[in-house]
Amino acid sequence: MKKVRITALRQTVYADLMAKYENPIEHTCDVREGSQWLSVDGLCPHGLCPSAWSSMKPFVESLARGEGNFYDGWMKNPQSAMISCNDGFRPFSFYLESVEDEDNQ
Repeated sequence: MKKVRITALRQTVYADLMAKYENPIEHTCDVREGSQWLSVDGLCPHGLCPSAWSSMKPFVESLARGEGNFYDGWMKNPQSAMISCNDGFRPFSFYLESVEDEDNQ
């Protein structure tokens, strides 16, 4: 199986939706822009947000099997995907790409 590099690219915050619908919470997301993880054998890397993993898991597993070309040419690199976590108030966008022989990062 191929390894899949997961890179946190950007977070969007919808303050208006948070003010209208979310109960105040002290701690939300530990992910930071530029953070990277390496999925080995299609498994969730240590330290990756479980909620983000649930959104990207099928894509990571597919890329790890050497598949790709999601949605018939969606990405410039067919061995990649752009996935957002499922936090509707502050979603993070993650770039997934299959990689050859890289060590854990």
